Amino acid sequence: MSKKINDTILKAYRGEKTDYIPTWFMRQAGRSQKEYRELKEKYSLFEITHQPELCAYVTRLPVEHYGTDAAILYKDIMSPLPALGVEVEIKSGIGPVIHNPVKSFQDVENLGAINPKTDVPYVLDTIRLLSEEQLEVPLIGFSGAPFTLASYMIEGGPSKNYAKTKAFMYRQPEVWFALMDKLADMTITYVKAQVEAGAKAIQIFDSWVGALNAADYRVYIKPVMNRIFTALQEENVPLIIFGVGARHLLMEWNDLPVDVIGLDWRTSITEAREMGVTKVMQGNLDPAVLLSDWQTIESKTKGILDEAIMQEGHVFNLGHGVTPDINPETLRKLTELIHSYSQR
Repeated sequence: MSKKINDTILKAYRGEKTDYIPTWFMRQAGRSQKEYRELKEKYSLFEITHQPELCAYVTRLPVEHYGTDAAILYKDIMSPLPALGVEVEIKSGIGPVIHNPVKSFQDVENLGAINPKTDVPYVLDTIRLLSEEQLEVPLIGFSGAPFTLASYMIEGGPSKNYAKTKAFMYRQPEVWFALMDKLADMTITYVKAQVEAGAKAIQIFDSWVGALNAADYRVYIKPVMNRIFTALQEENVPLIIFGVGARHLLMEWNDLPVDVIGLDWRTSITEAREMGVTKVMQGNLDPAVLLSDWQTIESKTKGILDEAIMQEGHVFNLGHGVTPDINPETLRKLTELIHSYSQR
């Protein structure tokens, strides 16, 4: 029997009135948690995500410890790529490394398609376990966006300037659009399977798309993102887009059929509204603030909440992920502060 879910965050995502501003934290599961670090001494990321009971434990741990209003599925944006034939390895201290980078049209043609029920059944089993039995808050599913996934697939791993990716895009536009279409198909299929399994909201991480200017975004990226979000609207769950260093793309995102725009710490809620953003917003405390003293953390958090309290439809989050050196107790206190200060 399904548990009763605290759906405050879903109401906020829909722009409805809530009793307080809800919160969750990007990368809330993992690196800063003692229990997680102990697990990582025994298991790799892929090994954890392939074991539903273990993956569900890691996913729900921060909800239990911090009191957040949502869980986000513990996995990596690389998780679905092996199903397409991408040879990916998560290397400690480096991140995802691709052993067969995409260089040609033939490489794109060789990419397969994902069948979530046979290719990533453990992801769906984890979602069902959490949503049907273990969580009392909504579970957020997610996927990487085509540009961000392509950047790893073309560069062969993380990049500082995405020069190879952009050169590929400019030099071989037909191949680029074929790759975007393959990754869009994968994203749509993968996300729909997550929703069917029980995910109550979806975040699309286009973490590195801020590397493009707005004109290039409109030509090379926006059409594929429009196709993805239009297809996902059929699922009737809140859709969130997030990227880093993407202030110049906010109005492009505002045009997309999304419900929520995630802000990094570079742009305030007020600034985004003054630019013309009309969507619900999520964000946006700089994670580095959480390494400061509590007085500073409290002051900066209240500053964001003061802006958000003036309007319906805001979800508090960090402007990027929790870093390994942030004290979990700080996140617990932060959640309490957000809930108490924003009581309406």
